[in-house]
Amino acid sequence: MSKVSSKIVQEDFNDLRAVVHYTKAAHRIGLWESERILIERFFPDKSARLLEAGCGAGRVSVALGEAGYKNLMAFDFAEELLAQAHSLAIERKANITFFHADATKLEKCHLLSDTLFDGALFMFNGLMQIPSRRNRRRALRSIASFCRPGAPLIFTTHDRDDSPSERVLWRLEAARWAKGKQDPILREFGDRYYEEEGVGRTFMHLPVREEILADLKATGWSHTFDAMRRLIASEPRKVRDFSDECRFWVATRN
Repeated sequence: MSKVSSKIVQEDFNDLRAVVHYTKAAHRIGLWESERILIERFFPDKSARLLEAGCGAGRVSVALGEAGYKNLMAFDFAEELLAQAHSLAIERKANITFFHADATKLEKCHLLSDTLFDGALFMFNGLMQIPSRRNRRRALRSIASFCRPGAPLIFTTHDRDDSPSERVLWRLEAARWAKGKQDPILREFGDRYYEEEGVGRTFMHLPVREEILADLKATGWSHTFDAMRRLIASEPRKVRDFSDECRFWVATRN
């Protein structure tokens, strides 16, 4: 069996079920309260030049445009989601430059030549939906290369040791890996690839905190802040139904 790859993940996000799911969220949910708090804290200047990686159907970028942020660029590698983001921006009259790109290969995007951003976002666990740690580090380096020194990056992860039930599940998974009985499509311990009703197939890597700290240090970023979402804001039911508990990270470009 082939290992999960960026091509498989791209196909999953272009699947009609995923497109409908994320488009509904962009239209009905918008920014989470926790996202709004951190964006306002770390990006107080609404004229700052910001880059959103993995923008999906535009949930975050369009909300930022509506909130008055004036210099926004956003990209995704799933063409169908990107088309939805562009349509939503037109509908909401949000001035955003959308473009198709792979976060691990931004240097190949001519649109970004000679561009330095004042900050970047990679929201809703987008970074963790890149298969293989090597490629996630490649994405972090790629984004760093287009950010000025001192620029913040906000992103999220799901912790695999956040709750007692998760710790039990991952102890069982560790035993499977030790015996070589893990799902053969997975690349690394911490990976999940699962079917979700109404969404389709989803790949996700669940790290531990130490893993992310090491990745930031290795890719040109300094850790600035991290906290679980519940400690930042109490989210309404629609957000909790859309996303499980996650950890927010803020790092600063070296």
